[in-house]
Amino acid sequence: MKKLNAFQIKIILIILMLLDHIYFSFSSILPVWIHALSRCVAPMFAYFLVEGFFYTKSKLNYGIRLFSFGVFMQIGNFIINMVFANKNVYVYNNIFATLFIGFIIISIFEYMKKLSKPNRILLLILNIIFIVIGCLFTEGGISVIPFTIITYFFKQNNKKLFISYSILSLILFLMSFQLLETFKQTLDMLMFNSDFLLILTIPLILIYNGKRGLNNKFSKYFFYVFYPLHLWILAFLEFLTK
Repeated sequence: MKKLNAFQIKIILIILMLLDHIYFSFSSILPVWIHALSRCVAPMFAYFLVEGFFYTKSKLNYGIRLFSFGVFMQIGNFIINMVFANKNVYVYNNIFATLFIGFIIISIFEYMKKLSKPNRILLLILNIIFIVIGCLFTEGGISVIPFTIITYFFKQNNKKLFISYSILSLILFLMSFQLLETFKQTLDMLMFNSDFLLILTIPLILIYNGKRGLNNKFSKYFFYVFYPLHLWILAFLEFLTK
């Protein structure tokens, strides 16, 4: 099979993401398994976050960019939610915040390598606080934050990486599994509570050729712009049709 570069894989991811968000805005249009299929999207962007962390020319600028778009989206969401509140149309998504917390966590882990043991312990305590915040208070954090940490530590060893992803997937499965009255109800529940399907990142990683692909201003900012814009457009369309 022909391997794909990062830009090509990101195009696949945003198509899956768009379908998922269409499902949530207009649930009668698409089946619930679309949501399950898209559970690879945020973790795969976290994978590229870790890769970008090591290859970027300026980690500071990278972090500032994630933070800035996170703030921008939070402001946009606030305005959307205020304007469309009378029809109960809201946007709460902000994966930029999740990725930024992930960026802070791996930055601390990286900086700890330069410190003596006592100072490492202090930073580790700080990092545990960020991990808890990320897992509990950011979009998809319960899966994306551990995924980011695993990727940071094992990215150079696919065997350890995929085993760790599988363990995380199993933990998430056990956390979400409920045996309901019928098989269909149980399956639908799993299709909805499907963060454990982050394991779908493994096929994408296997077909990734390690190259960036298209590299210009468009490719650099397209995904940053597309993410909030498509959510706000869907919210507007949902508002019009209610």
